[in-house]
Amino acid sequence: MEDLITRLKKPKVTPIWEKDLLTIDEANAYTGIGRNKLLELTERKGCKFAIWNGRTRFIKRVKFEEYLDKAYSI
Repeated sequence: MEDLITRLKKPKVTPIWEKDLLTIDEANAYTGIGRNKLLELTERKGCKFAIWNGRTRFIKRVKFEEYLDKAYSI
């Protein structure tokens, strides 16, 4: 019974590849692209994969993957 209680109290962790929005650190871990480069890419005018929540920047994972698939270099 105690084992069941500890399993229920454990917070669920969503894997990065299943998240819709990634923080800069998560996108860095997911793609291997450096933080400074990710910040630069998301600041570009017309960036379609960045979204802001106040001062916090998120990257739309699917749109970013599409961008990377089409990009020759970044």
